[in-house]
Amino acid sequence: MFLKKVSNFFSDDIGIDLGTMNTLVYVVGRGIVLEEPSVVALNRDTGKVIAVGTRAKEMLGRNPGNILTVRPIKDGVIANAEVADEMMRYFINKSRARYKLMQPRVLITVPYGVNEVETRAVQDSAKKAGVREVRLVEEPLASAIGVELPVEEPTGNMIVDIGGGTSEVAIISLAHIVEAESIKYGGDMMDEAIKDHMMNQHGLYIGERTSENIKKTIGSAYPVANLRQEMEVRGREVGQLGNSLPRTMTITADEIRTALDRPIEQIIGAVRRTLDKCKAELAGDLIENGIRLSGGGSLLPGLDKRIQEQTGLMTLVAASPLHAVVNGLGVMLKEPSLIFGQPQSGSIGQAYKR
Repeated sequence: MFLKKVSNFFSDDIGIDLGTMNTLVYVVGRGIVLEEPSVVALNRDTGKVIAVGTRAKEMLGRNPGNILTVRPIKDGVIANAEVADEMMRYFINKSRARYKLMQPRVLITVPYGVNEVETRAVQDSAKKAGVREVRLVEEPLASAIGVELPVEEPTGNMIVDIGGGTSEVAIISLAHIVEAESIKYGGDMMDEAIKDHMMNQHGLYIGERTSENIKKTIGSAYPVANLRQEMEVRGREVGQLGNSLPRTMTITADEIRTALDRPIEQIIGAVRRTLDKCKAELAGDLIENGIRLSGGGSLLPGLDKRIQEQTGLMTLVAASPLHAVVNGLGVMLKEPSLIFGQPQSGSIGQAYKR
């Protein structure tokens, strides 16, 4: 006990929810200390980092030609290793207590079913950021723990975590992922669907931030009575001769709901396929326990009702869906000997017991 206290005094144990859209950091004893966009702004000529996180996202769509904004995480895994290293180092250093002498130990989430190359990329990035030890955990397990599902009980529980780059669908029992599927459809694909709709139907080019704002303001998966029904959108009208001018137009919630159909149906399809593979006993548990939704995508109005209608299972959005994964990491880090006390070549998603 004394040695454990001494170790905690000199170093941090950190949990990182490394997302396509946002990164969240949990530090043992302090809780969630960071929640920022997974964006890096670079000088295009020198490659030097200008800004990371919130400041970098503010430059999206507004940056001059010599500044390049990069999202180094794509579909939940590292797509640009060099930029990811810089982002990881910034977030870890910003989260650490200044008086800690030893480098931290870090637990990082990855999508279900990542391959060895993707796993190694995350581990290498963390080590280059200066961590002492790194372990990986699959997102659906961390999310299920974070929303307080009884994952260690001999009963089936289903979690659907809809993030920016991926949606993770999993049935969990006895602290194991029994059936699962990870698809590359999440919040960013919803944004892309809205951008495509605006271009194809209205000849209006809009940026990433505008598309996200449309989704949050009038987007829905199912008709919702109290939802705002229309909004003004500013963009660049693309003419037949290739010329373009600024333009403002009004769009409706109905057309945006139609635009979102494809990514929503992809997510529901993953839920149905996972249910189809489920054993009879676990299927019986799910009739009673239902489906729990987490992640930023679960906040899309009407999504829970649409999933419930198409699966016949009670579907509920978690109390704190945006923090489900990082809160799950916090719970896991309360027993660090289960995480850092054994060798690991891949993810520990199949081996956790509280």
